[in-house]
Amino acid sequence: MNTHSTAEQLSTREIQALDSAHFIHPFTDHGDLATRGARVITRSDGIYIWDSEGEKLLDAMSGLWCVNAGYGRKALAEAAYEQMMTLPFYNSFFQTTNVPAVKLATRLAALAPKVGDRSFEHVFFSSSGSESNDSNVRMVRRYWDLLGQPQRKVIISRHNAYHGSTMAGASLGGMSGMHAQGDLPIPNITHIGQPYFFEDGQPGESADAFGLRAAGWLEDKILEVGPDKVAAFIAEPIQGAGGVIIPPATYWPEIQRIVDKYGILLISDEVICAFGRLGHWFAYERFGYKPDLVTFAKAVTSGYIPLGGVMVGNRVAKVLIEQGGEFNHGYTYSGHPVACAVALANLDIMEAEQLPQRVRGEMGDYFAKRFLALKDHPLVGDAETCGFVAGLVLVKNKQTKQRFNPDDAVGMICRGHCFRNGLIMRAVGDRMIIAPPLTMTHADIDELLRLIHQALDLTQADLHQKGLI
Repeated sequence: MNTHSTAEQLSTREIQALDSAHFIHPFTDHGDLATRGARVITRSDGIYIWDSEGEKLLDAMSGLWCVNAGYGRKALAEAAYEQMMTLPFYNSFFQTTNVPAVKLATRLAALAPKVGDRSFEHVFFSSSGSESNDSNVRMVRRYWDLLGQPQRKVIISRHNAYHGSTMAGASLGGMSGMHAQGDLPIPNITHIGQPYFFEDGQPGESADAFGLRAAGWLEDKILEVGPDKVAAFIAEPIQGAGGVIIPPATYWPEIQRIVDKYGILLISDEVICAFGRLGHWFAYERFGYKPDLVTFAKAVTSGYIPLGGVMVGNRVAKVLIEQGGEFNHGYTYSGHPVACAVALANLDIMEAEQLPQRVRGEMGDYFAKRFLALKDHPLVGDAETCGFVAGLVLVKNKQTKQRFNPDDAVGMICRGHCFRNGLIMRAVGDRMIIAPPLTMTHADIDELLRLIHQALDLTQADLHQKGLI
């Protein structure tokens, strides 16, 4: 069978059979997938996607945190087509460049706000956040080598952080399940606790006090490793895949004090948080800290085509450029002209429609007001938002905040009710999280919250029937 020419005529079951036979999916139990059959997504528009059976779903995860400008943007398809017909590809090796890559690097440098004495005038391009964080490891260690401190190799990250799934990216991340496969982390990467107040705050401790205590774990680790051996600290402004863990207000200022005290580099992994998700072009502006390197990907093209990169602060770029000679690192698709052309068109849309400003302003306020009202639901122990990311935690006992047994898989029960009733909402353990497109209207938000309420009610009834509450 010529599956290429007849793909549109295949039934759902035929596509699922071919999928099971040939497609190895990321982060998937393929035995389970073969039993269930993959859900086949066929089209999209605005904030919705449709599957091969015609079911419509409100995509409250923006694909995978990335479709910030929404689906169906003809201007992005046209930008890709025009660039493909002009220059579909050429590499950036051998002292060559291309116009879209130069324009995008210039545009990003202009968008990245200066914070204190830190500014960003240089960009290194990749195709993903994982590649970008691998590049961060290379740049950080090269930086310290050039400064005559080659012993500074250790990079500190956080447990339950996500920084990609390549060898270096997965090592930087703090996901135990990933570390259990592949002898990870690689050497000279270590981790500290995450700033999750609901789970780790002590009785009677305020959120602000916990934020300071959690930040202090970084200083403890620096002293344990040895300040002269630590190269950098990497962290997401808000931990995304870890469950939308929003740090207390005191956390980032104290982190900044600590990295400044010991002179280590600060990497802000903004693959999820940049390009309007938190109401700013870059999330470090939202929290007021001063990174040396900023990882980006996903929403720079609204997910329409793969593109990632690193904003390289002047402190690092100056050393690499003026003292480093040839930097023996890069990718075939660094500065891919089509990807960069789509990114430029995407930024045009975001600027014209003022999507970051909408999130930072009234629309973000409305979203927060509606979502935080979920705290009144009997299953919800806590709910929190920041910009257009939000999470809630399902609890067995609302008064005592008693958690469910992990084996109960309550998050997956809730996720199942979401999917069956037209909503894509992600489960991370007993936390339910969303990151909707930045184009949401008041009516869209109302519909989103109606669907969440419905899923929570169905989950509550299901748990009653199972005797879990």
